[in-house]
Order: sequence, then C-alpha cells, then structure tokens
Amino acid sequence: MKGGKILGIELNDEYCQISYYDDEKHEPETLEVAIDNYQIPLMLGYLKEQWVYGKDAKRLSEVDEKYTVSNLYSKALQREKVVLGEKTYDAIWLLAKFMQMALELFGSIEYITFSVPHTDIDISKMLKGVGQFVGVSKERVQVQDFKESFCHYMFYQPKELWQYEAALFYCDRNEIRAYMLRKLKTVVGRGTDLFVTVDEVASAKMKELAAIYPVLNVDKAKDADERFKSFIQSVFDKKVVSSVFLTGEGFENNWYPNSLKVLCNGRRAFLGNNLYSKGACYASYRKGRDYEERPIYLDDSKMMEQVCLKMRVRGKECWYPIVEWGTHWYEADGQWEVLLEDTSDIEIHIESLASGELQAETVSLAGLPERKDYALRLQIKTMFLDEQTCKITFKDAGFGEFFPATDFQVEKMIHLGGSNGQFNSLS
Repeated sequence: MKGGKILGIELNDEYCQISYYDDEKHEPETLEVAIDNYQIPLMLGYLKEQWVYGKDAKRLSEVDEKYTVSNLYSKALQREKVVLGEKTYDAIWLLAKFMQMALELFGSIEYITFSVPHTDIDISKMLKGVGQFVGVSKERVQVQDFKESFCHYMFYQPKELWQYEAALFYCDRNEIRAYMLRKLKTVVGRGTDLFVTVDEVASAKMKELAAIYPVLNVDKAKDADERFKSFIQSVFDKKVVSSVFLTGEGFENNWYPNSLKVLCNGRRAFLGNNLYSKGACYASYRKGRDYEERPIYLDDSKMMEQVCLKMRVRGKECWYPIVEWGTHWYEADGQWEVLLEDTSDIEIHIESLASGELQAETVSLAGLPERKDYALRLQIKTMFLDEQTCKITFKDAGFGEFFPATDFQVEKMIHLGGSNGQFNSLS
C-alpha cells in the first residue's frame, strides 16, 4: 500500500495517471506502471466473474474484445450503456469501478483532484460521484482542467521559473498546442493577492508527426523540426519567457534538436508526461495541507466576484469570504456556524475583481431571539441557483441545551455579474 493519501489523477480517453503526495520528499510522486511509464490504460475487463483493469484488461482485449471496454471516460461523459460479456452496465459505474481498482493500494484517501481536458458542471458532478464511490466525500474531491493543473504545478516550482511567462507545449501524433502562464494586472486595492491565468496562444496541425511516431522517419523528422522551430519563434515573439515545459507522447522521440536550441536559449526547458497529474496532486495538497496564501487561478469559467461577511477569525477582525473569486459557481456552495455579538443586521460586501467596485447589502435580523453575546449561534448557508444568483440563508441554530433553535430564518439573494466578458478586461 502506498503511503500517499493526497492524490492527483489525470484522466483522458486513453489512459489514467496517478500522482500521490510523498510526505517524506515533500512533493508528488507518480505511480509507475512500468519503468518510466506512468500511463494506466483506461480499460476494464470482466471474465469468469473476475474484473481486471489497465494493462491486464488491455491484454485481455487482445484475446477477445467482447470481454473488455475502452474509452471509459468519453463513454461515461455520454452516459452510455455498455455491454460487457453478457451484461449491460452504466459507463459511469464502469469508470468508478476502474478507479476503485486502480486506487486499492492507497488505502484511506484524504483528497483527490481530477485533471481532465476540460470541465463543466456535469463533469464535476460525475467525477465527484466517482470520488464518493471510492470512499472520498464530495467536499474533498476537486475537478480542474489541464491548464489549471499546469498552473498549480508551477505554483510549487522555484519562482524564477515563472518570474515572467512560462510556456507549455503539448504534442500528440498530429498536433502541437502552446500555452502561456501569465500574471494578471488587476484593479488596485486587492492587497497582496496575485492572480494568474493560462492562455492557449497557438496550435498547429503537423502531418509529419504521424510519420515520425513511433518509428522515426529521418526526412519527416527534419521537416517537423523546422516547422516546430518556426512555431516556437512565432509563439515567443515579443514575449519574455522564463521556462518551457514539453509534455505529450509526441515529444518522446528526439526529432526536434534544432527546436530544442531555440527553446533553451536563455531559459530552462523540461520534458515529462506527468505534469498534469502532479499539478492535480499539488491542488489536493493545497486544499488539504497548505494554508499559505498562494496565487489565485482565473479563467473564463471562474467567478470574478467575492462575497464577504465581517467576522472575527482567530481573534482578528476581517472581511471573510464566504464565496471566493477564482471558484466555479457550481462548487461555491458552503455552510458555516457563527456566534453573534450584539447586532441587529449583517452587512454583506460583494467585490468585483474586474471593475474594482464594492457593493454593500444589508440583511435585517429582526425577529431573532434576544440572547447574551455569544449565545446566539447562526447558521449561514450559501447556495448557487445559477451562474449569477447566490442565495444566502441565515438561520437560528440555537445554543445546545441552553437555547433550542427557533424557526427564525431569513434569505438574501445576491445577483452577481457572471462572466459577461469581465475576465477579458484583465490583462
């Protein structure tokens, strides 16, 4: 059994990759399937009342495909029914079964972050359900896309590697895509908060790549090298780039020596295929163990507003965020219990990151029972009805056996701006 209880899992249609946080090394390690091979085939098989997964399922498929199922991730997204042997299964259940088998050696798991090509509310709900299937509560399961995983990976690298922009090149058999991590210039008054994003800045179809992978064709490799070099130069034009990361199966053969010289000219370059799972593992570590303030990742799907209440936290008064910017609206529901001082209303602050505007809303507590300070316990619950509407509920929670809870409850609707192109106003 592995000691890691904090996991990052990359999922795509072909394979799964698992990184776990090593408490002794203080960094993620990636589960090896074979020497220098971290990719677990995303396949499941069932024969003679026995389930197999990964490499064993792949070997079984070579004998008889009808006992195996591949493309589990896309089938689960499409909510497909899958015939395996003589039975029919929900593809989501099969994906959950695969993850259960793949994670058996980890024992008790604290946090999981899934890293997938893209995410939305349906994907998030599905993968949180998969997490629950393997014994992790949905509050301890996160879902993020590859760009955000790259960002979380960079947060834990030496600062000089992302002092300026950091580049990521992904290459498969047919295409190269380029991404840039950059810091955002936000409105004044945001304190020491640092906001970053990752942009896809360019992509190119390269027919030569199919010819040079997995068997190297010398002439095709030279052509691909020259095209990749030109591609890099166009991406780096007028940019100051601190570091470069290469990932994807297309970089496995050393077909790009001239391009590599351009990549390494005045900057450090790194090659590897476990960046996304390690970035996801760092995201889990950040949620569960790391309480230090770090940069906040933003993109078009993240919230640009923050909702705060004035509280005393660990003896210090502050505007405490009950809805934080940089979260997905469909993951921003929360619940707290607070002790009230002598007050007749609660003030809510809604801060816009893009415009810098601060909106104040007041909630009356008229009708709340009168009790001495700190004997009034209030339950506060946030629930998003859609991307732009947050319902905040304030409810009397009582105070143990001394003061039973009453039926006092008040609701406040907060209308937020949603995306509305606000993210694009940051540069």
